[in-house]
Amino acid sequence: MRVLVIKLAALGDFAQAFGPFAAIRAHHPDARITLLTTRPYAPLARMSPWFDEVWEDGRPDWTDIPAVFRLARRLRGARFDRVYDLQTSSRSSRYRWFVGRRAAWSGIAPGSSHRHANPRRDLMHTIDRQREQLELAGVTAFPIPELTWLDADVARFGLPQRFYLLVPGASPSRPAKRWPEDRFGVLAASLDIPAVVIGGPAEAPLAAAIAAAAPGTVDLAGKTSFADIAALARRAIFCIGNDTGPTHLVAACGCPTLALFGQDSDPALCAPRGARATFLRHVPLSGLNPADVAAAAAGLT
Repeated sequence: MRVLVIKLAALGDFAQAFGPFAAIRAHHPDARITLLTTRPYAPLARMSPWFDEVWEDGRPDWTDIPAVFRLARRLRGARFDRVYDLQTSSRSSRYRWFVGRRAAWSGIAPGSSHRHANPRRDLMHTIDRQREQLELAGVTAFPIPELTWLDADVARFGLPQRFYLLVPGASPSRPAKRWPEDRFGVLAASLDIPAVVIGGPAEAPLAAAIAAAAPGTVDLAGKTSFADIAALARRAIFCIGNDTGPTHLVAACGCPTLALFGQDSDPALCAPRGARATFLRHVPLSGLNPADVAAAAAGLT
C-alpha cells in the first residue's frame, strides 16, 4: 500500500504533527509512506521512523509553472492509495487533483472520501482537529510519539550542568508574538541559574541583548540543529519561549515548557500540549511582567 502524508510547514505545526505521524505509521505498519514537505523540515522527517521516503518539493511557487508540473507528474505517477493531508490548506487541497481521484483522501478538499467537514474545525486546537480528522479516516490508535531518535551530542557547547532554555524569537512577520528582549533580559537576570538562548540566526541580536543583561547566558542562536534543540530540551530544567517553532519542539520532547502568548495567537488553538507544558497569555504581550513569568516557571520544576 502506498500512503502519502502532506505536512508542508511550519516548525511548530510540524512538531504538533508528531502524534498524527506516529498514528499513521501505527495504522499502516507495512505500507510505504511518503511525506510531502518543504526543504527546511526534510532532514527532520528523514531522521524519524515514520516515513520511507521524504519529498521536499511540496510548495513550488504557483508562478513557477515547470516546478508545479514536475510536482503534479510526481504525485500522479506515484499512484498513492491513500492520502492524509495534515496541512489542510487551499494549496494542499488542490493537490488532490494532482494525485488523482483513485486515492482515498483524508482532509478538507471537496470530494474527499474522508472529508473533515466539522464546521468548527478552525476553532479546535490543532492536536484535537488532527485527531478528529484521522479518526474519521479510520485511524483509532494514537500512541505517544517515541522521540529517542531525535538526539545529538551537545558536549561541544560546553554547557553548565544546570540551565534552562529561552526562546525569544518568533516570525519576523508577526512581531506581536514576541515578548520584548528587555523583558527576557530582566527575567534572565532575576533567575539564579544560567539561560541558554536558542533560535535562528535572526535571533542573534536578541540573544546578545539578553546576555548583556544577564552575564552567564549562553548564546546558541543560529548554532543549533533540530536534533540539538531536542537534546538541549532533554537536559534543560525548563524552557520559556514565545509561541514559535523551537518552543513547540522543546515541549514535544518532554521539557517542562512555559509558552508566552499575546494577542497575535490563541493558546486555545495552538498552545503546546502535555503534562509538562503550560502557557501564560497577556494582551498586549509586551505588558507581561517578568516577575509573573518567573513565578509561573517556578511551578514547572
